[in-house]
Amino acid sequence: MNKIIVMRAEEEWQRAGAYSVRIQGMNRQYHISLRDEFDEHDGNESRYIVLLDDEYPVATCRFYELDSHCVMIGRVVVLPEYRNMHLGSMVIKEAEKWIEKLGYSEVRIDSRVVAEKFYEKLGYTRMDNEIIKSWNFKCVRMIKKLKQ
Repeated sequence: MNKIIVMRAEEEWQRAGAYSVRIQGMNRQYHISLRDEFDEHDGNESRYIVLLDDEYPVATCRFYELDSHCVMIGRVVVLPEYRNMHLGSMVIKEAEKWIEKLGYSEVRIDSRVVAEKFYEKLGYTRMDNEIIKSWNFKCVRMIKKLKQ
């Protein structure tokens, strides 16, 4: 692994890196159809973080506005061969910096149940005890207040 470059994907060619990671990490690995992986929240209204290893996209997340003070982070994906290298926390922390800079004070995430501890380490807490279904994954809603 070379030095990881963090990119705030604001142009289409940069967003293509996020889409590439999602296709490899979710579409191919879990057999999620493109229609299910890419939804109404993809496009110009969402923001994307992409991590690059020698210009090769290896991790991503997106976020979009829920209301004037809150955003939703989602589609957090790290390619299988890059997992357990702290890239997931790197992509979330970069998203939080950008979110805070944009003036939002709260972040929500629908976490897979198996990833709940990961988000707890980053300061997120469960909003309630409800288990929600996202594709074939069991998820919980989590929240984090940002410093303002």
